[in-house]
Amino acid sequence: MKHARNPSSDRAAAHRAMALSALHSNSSLSVRLKRYNTHMAKARSLEVGGAK
Repeated sequence: MKHARNPSSDRAAAHRAMALSALHSNSSLSVRLKRYNTHMAKARSLEVGGAK
């Protein structure tokens, strides 16, 4: 039997990956940090919301 994947955890993992790639982008430090923080906040909220 296959287990269904949780879409919230998949999206949270995607946002964590986007956060890490934002740190390595070719942009100013302030832009990279803003993108990183935005994606990590979304990932954290998805993890908390998925745990309910």
